[in-house]
Amino acid sequence: MPSLAEMLAKARRAVLRRGVSEEDADELVQDAFLKIEHYEQSHAARSKEALLVTAAVNLSIDRARSRARAPFVDHTDVQAIADHAPDPAQIVEAQARLRHAAEGLDQLSERTRRILLKRRLENLSFAEIAASEGMSVAAVEKQVARATLQLMQWMAEW
Repeated sequence: MPSLAEMLAKARRAVLRRGVSEEDADELVQDAFLKIEHYEQSHAARSKEALLVTAAVNLSIDRARSRARAPFVDHTDVQAIADHAPDPAQIVEAQARLRHAAEGLDQLSERTRRILLKRRLENLSFAEIAASEGMSVAAVEKQVARATLQLMQWMAEW
C-alpha cells in the first residue's frame, strides 16, 4: 500500500495534467483528502489511492464548470475586471465644473479669452500669439497671466 505522501502526489499530478494551476491543485487535493476521510468514516474503500485521485479529478472538473458558468465570481485579480469609468456622480460633477469654467471664460474680454485659448488649447507660443494679435510678447504674457489668475479665482469660488 502506498504512503499518504505518494497518494497525495499522485492525485496532485492527475489534477495538474488537467491544466489546473499548482496552487489550485494543492487546494483540490487537500479538499479531496478531507472528503475521502469523511467518506471512510461510514464506508469501506477498497483503494484509498484510487478514491483520492478520482475525488481530486472530479473536484477539478466541478471547479472548471463553475468557472465557465461564472468566470468573474472566483476571479483573483479584481482590478482586471473593475470598471475604471467614472461613476454617474463623478460625471455630473465634472460636467458642472466644466460649465462653471465656461462661465468663467465668458467673464473674460473677447481678446483675453482668445489669447488664453490660443495659448492653452492651441499651444501657440507667446511670440506666435503676439504676432497674430498685433501685440508685444510681454503684453501677451501679461494677458495670459491675468486671465489664468482670474479663472483660478473664479474656480476657487465654486
